[in-house]
Amino acid sequence: MPNIDVLDMQGKKVGSMELNEEIFAAPINVPAMHLVVRSILANQRQGTQSALTRGMVRGGGRKIYRQKGTGNARHHGNRAPQFRHGGVVFAPQPRDYVIKVPKKVRRVAMKSALTSKFNDGAIVVVDEIKLAQSKTKLMANVLKALGAEETKTLLVLAGRDESVIRAGKNIPTLKDAYVNTINVYDLLNAEKIVVLKGAMQDLQEVYA
Repeated sequence: MPNIDVLDMQGKKVGSMELNEEIFAAPINVPAMHLVVRSILANQRQGTQSALTRGMVRGGGRKIYRQKGTGNARHHGNRAPQFRHGGVVFAPQPRDYVIKVPKKVRRVAMKSALTSKFNDGAIVVVDEIKLAQSKTKLMANVLKALGAEETKTLLVLAGRDESVIRAGKNIPTLKDAYVNTINVYDLLNAEKIVVLKGAMQDLQEVYA
């Protein structure tokens, strides 16, 4: 059963915590993580790009000059792609980029990502974060104490904490999430993952 230290806001050890080996000692499935990351990034695309093909461009119904005898190439209308105001070759049209991934594959990918980050020592468990004021400086001091001041950091909260969220908004390397909103891409993209103790317990209940 894997164990992890529990730290306070000053970065000092205040205890330890047993982790579920199904989640933090699972086989690492790289293809599953790759598929889920592709799905997350593809689902963020709007797919609203649109351009007109030669059949959609207005005008150009009349043959621009006779077929033979001019010495020029044969053309029908002036809305072909090589002409000014002509259509676009293989014009992009609105489409849906969604890639559907089975629930079992998503769970395998999540466990693989958590195990990978745990093996790399990138997960930090904090007993609690309580700030006297919603100040960026106070949040930055907490991250510095946890060794996450200049790295991409994912902060996983047990519930919505306005003071912590507001204090971290102006830190460009910090991103906050909840147990039900974290995804494989955010986990793999983060260099440090700071998890509140309550959030870690909830995380194990959800994915065990």
